[in-house]
Parts: sequence; structure tokens; C-alpha cells
Amino acid sequence: MKVERIALSGFRNYDQECVEFSGATNVIKGENGQGKTNLLEAVYMLTCGRSFRTRLDRELVGFGFSNAEILADTESHGREQTIKIVMTPGQRKQITVNAVKKSASELSGGLNSVLFCPDDLDLVKEGASVRRRLMDTAIGQLRPNYAKLAAEYSRLYDQKSAILRDWREKPSLLETLDDFSARMCAVSARLIRYRAAFVKRLAAAAGPIHREFSGGADELELQYLTVSTVRDPFSPEREIFYDVCEHQEAHRRAEIESGQCLTGAHKDDIAISINGRSARTFGSQGQKRTAALSIKLAEREIFLQETGEYPVLLLDDVLSELDAKRQDYVLNRIGAGQTLITCCEDDGIAKRTGARVLTISGGRLI
Repeated sequence: MKVERIALSGFRNYDQECVEFSGATNVIKGENGQGKTNLLEAVYMLTCGRSFRTRLDRELVGFGFSNAEILADTESHGREQTIKIVMTPGQRKQITVNAVKKSASELSGGLNSVLFCPDDLDLVKEGASVRRRLMDTAIGQLRPNYAKLAAEYSRLYDQKSAILRDWREKPSLLETLDDFSARMCAVSARLIRYRAAFVKRLAAAAGPIHREFSGGADELELQYLTVSTVRDPFSPEREIFYDVCEHQEAHRRAEIESGQCLTGAHKDDIAISINGRSARTFGSQGQKRTAALSIKLAEREIFLQETGEYPVLLLDDVLSELDAKRQDYVLNRIGAGQTLITCCEDDGIAKRTGARVLTISGGRLI
């Protein structure tokens, strides 16, 4: 999989620019604030139709422009495709693949990418939402139906939250509460099965990587966590549904009194442990970073296993956050496939990887 070239118009700080990439490693360098991450953001959008930095498309439109446009030639699964994304404030995003209209979820299964940015180094020590985002982003690319389910769940969650927030002013809202709860339980059951299967594969891939990374000193374990009444997240969907409903029944009164949704897939997490102890609580800073790196590299391996091709690897200024040992390990693991690395200075990365170097300044390719 690779992005051969990408043209940006009115996107962030890019007025009009076209960039061609090597099919191997590309180093994108430049001072802070020049547009390196914006370029990676545009590439990322080709895989899922959304930004990894904002939920608001209007923030992607450059100052003085009425819309932002991304146009790219890509190759995946032996097929060449031209992807076009147009974002106009106040209008629905327009996406086409080879001139055929697509939704954002329909981009899944085409070009895949794995993003690793500085925030991902906090994968272990931050809250559960970060780890849910990891699951949603990866599974959404591998399983197009998952992205639709996750979007439906998000809508249901927002609607039920509004009911729980406003019912005291309008008591009739409670008449619809149980309907929303039942549908959330049904969608949760499907999401739980997807997530449990993914975390099982992620654990199998991350363990050996982490063992090699730590020189055999540490054992990394990952465990999928969901609502307590789910006895087996790998059981049939109907059984999981009943288990989630049991949790919902027990917490219905508490939800109404607290005004919060207490049951469902939005409570899921991944427990990360090193040598049998919680990495978040007991891991050193170095151990946490090594675990985060191992998990992201494992995600890349899952894409390879699933599709037979490496996904496009996007490394957004993470090497500067790592010591020399971890830098070397990441660069040595890149191997085949297309990689885009942003950094302020080359720092010898090009020589170590044989990379093509692209310099960005003021939203222009120098």
C-alpha cells in the first residue's frame, strides 16, 4: 500500500501544493508550524475520511478559502485509485474514489494506515478513551461494518445522554429511555465481539515485539475489559446482549439519578500489564513508552496479516521523543512498506533508512 502523490488545495496552511512520495521511507522535515503534521493529516484522511486532530471539518479549511480539497493517487491490493475529498463548511464532506461517490466508512478496506504520534506515547498512562480510540481506528479500517456500528453507537450515546440530562425539565423524555438503552445494548454486543477479537490478536503480536524490544527483560500482556456482567466476550452475540442488558437493568436507576450513561461499550478498556503488574500504575516511564511502541508496531503487523500488505506507516514527530535505543529499534522494524516520518531535523534518519527527504516550509515543498 502506498500514496504515490497528493495534492492539497486550501487545506490547513497549504494554498496549493503537490507532493510525490517514495514507496519506501520518506522523511518530511522542517521547522515547527510549517505544515509537516498537516501533510500527514491529509494522508491519514485518505484511509478513513476524517482527521486524527479534530472532529470539525471546518478547521481543515485554510484562511481565505471557501473549501479544502485533498486529491491523491494511491495503490493498494494491486489496484490504483484516485481519492478526492472536498470539505466545505456547512456542507457534508464529499468523497469520491475513481470518481465514484463514497462515504467515510466506505474508504475502510482500501488504503490502510497506522499512525504513531506523540500522544500515542501516553497510550499506557492516559485514560481508557485513548485505548478505545486505538481499537476503533484499527478495527474500523479492517472491518468496514465496524465503523458504521461505532458511528451508530456514538449517536445513540449522545441521544441517551441528552435524555438523562434534560428529563427533569421534560419528564416525558423518560418514556423513550428504555428504547435507547435496548438499542445501545444490542450495538454494544456487536462492538464487544469485534474488540475482544482484535485485542486478542494485538496481545499475540505485541508480546514478542515487546520481549525483543526489552531484551527479554519484560513480558507485556494485554487484556480486553468490558462491563462486568459480560461473562465471555467471545460468546455468541445474543448471549453478550443479554449480559449487557443485565448490567443495564442493574444500573437504570443510577443512570437516571446521576444523569450519566453507565452501561455499554463506551466503558471498554484494555488492561496493559508488564511482568504481571499494571503498567499504568507500576511501570517506569521507559517501560510505558516501550509498551506503547510495541502496541503500535503490533497494530502494523495485524494489518499485514490481514491484508497481505503493510499499511502506510505515519510517524509524526515521535522519534524526537525517544532515546537513541528506541529510535534505532523503531527504524530497524520499519522494513518493507511505505513510511512517512516528520521531524524538525533529519538527524541522520535518511542515511540510516535510505529515505527520501522532503523539506516543508510555510505550506510549500522546498
